[in-house]
Amino acid sequence: MSYFRRPSTASIALAVIVASQLMFVLDATVVNIALVPIQNTLHFSKANLAWVIDAYSLAFGGLLLLGGRAGDVYGRRRLLVGGLALFTSASLVGGLATSASMLLIARAVQGIGAAMAAPSTLSLISSIYAEGPARNRALGVFTAVSAGGGSLGLILGGALTSWVSWRWVLMINVPIGILVIMLAPRYVPEPPRNGGRLDVTGAALVTAGLGAVIYGFIRLAEQGSRDVTIATFVIGAALLASFVGVEKKVEQPLFPFRLLSSRTRASSYLDMLLVPSVMYGVFFFVSQYLEGTLHFSAIKAGFAFLPLTAMIFTLSRITPRLVTRFGARPLLLVGLTTLALAAYWISRAHSSEGYFASLFGPLLLFGLGAGTSFLPLSITILGGVPRDDAGAASGMLQTMQQTGGALGVAILSTIALGHGRSLALEVGSAIAVLALVVAALAIRPPRPVRVPSDEELALEMEPLPLFE
Repeated sequence: MSYFRRPSTASIALAVIVASQLMFVLDATVVNIALVPIQNTLHFSKANLAWVIDAYSLAFGGLLLLGGRAGDVYGRRRLLVGGLALFTSASLVGGLATSASMLLIARAVQGIGAAMAAPSTLSLISSIYAEGPARNRALGVFTAVSAGGGSLGLILGGALTSWVSWRWVLMINVPIGILVIMLAPRYVPEPPRNGGRLDVTGAALVTAGLGAVIYGFIRLAEQGSRDVTIATFVIGAALLASFVGVEKKVEQPLFPFRLLSSRTRASSYLDMLLVPSVMYGVFFFVSQYLEGTLHFSAIKAGFAFLPLTAMIFTLSRITPRLVTRFGARPLLLVGLTTLALAAYWISRAHSSEGYFASLFGPLLLFGLGAGTSFLPLSITILGGVPRDDAGAASGMLQTMQQTGGALGVAILSTIALGHGRSLALEVGSAIAVLALVVAALAIRPPRPVRVPSDEELALEMEPLPLFE
C-alpha cells in the first residue's frame, strides 16, 4: 500500500517541493534589477552593493553539500521545513531592513536556509518516485524551475521594483514560505533516515573550501585585488584537497566518492558545472545589454527574458516524454548543440538592430537548449543512486550548478572587460561546445526499453510504496 492514496496527493507533494526550489532559485537573481533603489534607500557604497547578491550566493553555494548529507542523516523533510523556516524569516528581515548591514546579514542567512533545504527538494523526488517515466515527469517540472527560475527572477524583480517596492522582491517569499511550511508535513513523506553521524571534519573542510572558491570567483568578477583572488583560490583548492583525503578514510563520508565511479555520472556532474556557467554568463551580459545599450527600463528588461523563460517552461511538459522515448543522451546532445549556437548568435547582437532583430530569436533558441539539457543531466546523475545517498548526490548536483554560475559570470565578465562582450559570449559558446564533447564521448546512460501508454504513465505517477 502506497503512502499516497490518490495521485492528487502526490501532485500536492510535488508542488510543495517545486515551490520551495523556485524560491531558492529566484533569490539568486530577483534582486539584480532592484540594486539601484536598494542602494539609494540603504545608502550602500558602490563597492559593497554587489554583496547584496554575493552574500546569498556565497552562503548558498558553500553549504549545499553539507545540507545534502545532513538531509540523509537527520531527515530530508525535516531539513526542508527547517531550512524554509530560516529562509522565510530572513526574507522578512531583509524586506524590512533599515541599514545596509542588516540587509547583508539577512541575505547570508537566506543562503544558509536555502542550502539546508535545497538538496532535500531534489532528493525527495528521487526517493518518492521510481526511476522511469514517473520520475522523469517530476524531474521535468523541477528542472524547468531550476533552469528557468533565474530568468523568471529577472522578470519578477523588474515588476515588483517598478510597480510596488524593491522590498517586495524579498518579502514575496514570506506568504509562499509559510504556505509551503504548513503543507510539507502533511503531504510530503519523510523517507527512512540513514542514521549515523555527520562527518564534522569533512563538513568544515568542504564548506570552507567551497566558500573560498566561490569567493574567489566573486572577487574575479568584481575585479578585486589579483593577489587576494589568487590566494583565495589556492586556499580553497588546498581545503578541498584535504576534504577528499578525509572523505576517503571516514566510515560515513559527507560525499561518497563511489558515486563518481560511473563515468556517465562523473561526466554529467562536469556538464552540470559547465552548462550553468554559460547560462548565467548570458543572463549577465543580456541584462547589461538591455539596460545599458538598448536603455530598457527595469521592468522592460525583465520582460525581455520572457521568450527564454516561456520556452523552458513549455519544454518541461515535452522533454520527459522525449527522454522516455529516445533516452537522455540524444536529447542532451541536441540541447547542448542548440545552447552553443544560441550563445554565439547572442554574441552577434548589435544595438542598431533593436531587440526583436538581435535578441528575440537567440533567446528563444537559448531557452530551447537549456530546456533540453538540464533534465537529461539530472536523470543521468540521479539514475541508479542508492536511496541512502540521494541527499549527497543531490547536494553535489546543486553545488555544481551554483559554482558553475559563479564561474561563468566571473570568467566571462573578466574577458569582456579586456576584450569586449562579443568575445566573452563566444567563449561562452565554446564552453557549451566543451560540454557537448564531454557528453558525446563520456555520457552513455542506458536507453529506455519501451514507451508506456498514457494509462501506465498515469498509474506510475503514484509514488514508490515506501511509506506504509
